[in-house]
Amino acid sequence: LVAAGLAGQTAASPELAKSKNCMGCHAVERKMVGPAYKDVAAKYKGDKKAAEALAATIKAGGSGKWGPVPMPPNNVTDDEAKKLASWVLSL
Repeated sequence: LVAAGLAGQTAASPELAKSKNCMGCHAVERKMVGPAYKDVAAKYKGDKKAAEALAATIKAGGSGKWGPVPMPPNNVTDDEAKKLASWVLSL
């Protein structure tokens, strides 16, 4: 049941990323304004605190981790930020 719940969250995340305009600056496979999602997943692979940190950055924005272009805060709930972070890290 847990795996089914996680699969449902992961499957919904590409649509959530599109609906929150994340795909305007990010793509799964290639760098755009921001890093490719696969590059983010690779950078944080094995980091047990990555999901929490990434969710916080998705919600509040950030700068300096991927170069000089800042990421603005996103209009997402805590739950949406967690779902997006889990999806990105699963790539």
